Amino acid sequence: MMEARGFWVVFCLLLVAHSSLQQRRKKKETNASTNAAIEELKKQIDDIAQDVILLKEKQALQTVCLKGIKVLGKCFLADPVKKPFHTASEDCIAKGGSLCTPLTGDENDQLHSYVRQSIGQEEHIWLGINDMVSEGIWVDQSESKVRFKNWEMDITLQPDGGRSQNCAILSVTANGKWFDENCRAERASVCEFNIV
Repeated sequence: MMEARGFWVVFCLLLVAHSSLQQRRKKKETNASTNAAIEELKKQIDDIAQDVILLKEKQALQTVCLKGIKVLGKCFLADPVKKPFHTASEDCIAKGGSLCTPLTGDENDQLHSYVRQSIGQEEHIWLGINDMVSEGIWVDQSESKVRFKNWEMDITLQPDGGRSQNCAILSVTANGKWFDENCRAERASVCEFNIV
């Protein structure tokens, strides 16, 4: 009888232990599925936040394009305030763009026309190119070599400033031709924004 009672006690203890393990497993499975659901919700919230950011950027670009002009997948926005190259560049970056860098003759002509109409017929604007790192190697603001160039070559053989003139301007008076310039000079500027 004692043996039977001992057997039943051990059996009951095993049953309780088994039941307890089952509950722990279920709790872990519930926690795992809850964690997975939480992670999925976090991912959805992040995706929504990214969508909101993109919508804000598109709205800002539309505002820029309304104030400026659309040209070949870009918006140009003139800033007639004269300032040094680095300040003009930083201002464009703060607005979400960069200093204008024409990639083709057509784009250069449209930029020239826009500057003439929006800033004035006697103005020069900063271009987003320089040869600060290596004299004579003109790069854009992403530090890629400039492929299209529109240097004034008929009268002054630009660029001609050597190490003292490491930034470039587009001259309205010279029909959109480029000149090298001292980066500390104060010029107007045009920011460009890529249209997504």
